[in-house]
Amino acid sequence: MRIAGIPYRSVWVDPADGWSVRIFDQTRLPWAVEILRLTDEEQVVHAIRSMQVRGAPLIGAVAAYGLALALRRDPASLEAAAEMLGRTRPTAVNLRWALERMLARLRNTPLPERAAAAYAEAALICDEDVAMNEAIGRHGLPLIEEAAARKGGGRVNILTHCNAGWIATVDWGTALSPIYRAHDAGIPVHVWVDETRPRNQGAALTAWELGAHGVPHTVVADNAGGHLMQRGEVDLVIVGTDRVTRRGDVANKIGTYLKALAAKDNGVPFWVALPSPTLDTRIADGVAEIPIEERGASEVTEATGLLPDGTVATVRVAAAGSPAANPAFDVTPARLVTGLITERGRCEASEAGLSSLFPERFA
Repeated sequence: MRIAGIPYRSVWVDPADGWSVRIFDQTRLPWAVEILRLTDEEQVVHAIRSMQVRGAPLIGAVAAYGLALALRRDPASLEAAAEMLGRTRPTAVNLRWALERMLARLRNTPLPERAAAAYAEAALICDEDVAMNEAIGRHGLPLIEEAAARKGGGRVNILTHCNAGWIATVDWGTALSPIYRAHDAGIPVHVWVDETRPRNQGAALTAWELGAHGVPHTVVADNAGGHLMQRGEVDLVIVGTDRVTRRGDVANKIGTYLKALAAKDNGVPFWVALPSPTLDTRIADGVAEIPIEERGASEVTEATGLLPDGTVATVRVAAAGSPAANPAFDVTPARLVTGLITERGRCEASEAGLSSLFPERFA
């Protein structure tokens, strides 16, 4: 995608030296566009844990490059570096998928050849992510076209939660990919952007992305979605996901489950966009089996924003002395999901639906 007309991916190897890794510092967006240079696996670990880099597909891609950086320093550090990187975020399965793929490729590679092979495999993971997300956009576009046709060409209102755009992947995004395609095709589309407390990825990142691309959008409080649906102002919901179980349960940013309940009650289609690495066929019951990351209380008790003088500041918004809980994700049961949008097409949120598109994953 583009920033000020310049095309970018969300992670890339610095062409100036051919080995360090560049990412956007997502904790600085949308107030400043800052590009970080990562030179070792410990910096990658910090970037993932601190959410300088976030989004399930992008976490996996950056972790793959983190392993390459570790092997550049010490080709024998493969297992230890993979274990350290794997502990950074527990819910997004793309992290485990990417590291397992890297380990399978590198374990039998001679030590002198490991670093080069790691960089090549990480680059391949990135290229495949771009292709998968572009395909998700193609397969999701007909949903928006059909909604526009039902409205006689009128504006299609889409609600999304958290950020599942190009900044959360290597490029294109998952939930936003069909929206970008619809906008570029001339379909009048408008996005209701949930703020997505407590880190405000919707208000900060999704709104920034859509604005940069020229997509009409409106930021709303997290709890406004049900009200908008009751008033007929939401034609469909499209969200991303950090993990989908073999039977179609979906883990996504906290608050997604409530949107799915409201959509079900109001007859609004609720679609989930995912590349296949986000599918975890090892588990079935998402509520019981998906580990839910518990993040620091300060994300709830404090908020960061721009002061009138242009200074970015963090202030406390909760009563002094009040404790806070911060589950980062929730699980939406498959029964509330209208369907899944993948790089191979759309399917129902069920084992039968998923296995029809990805039979090799269910063998």
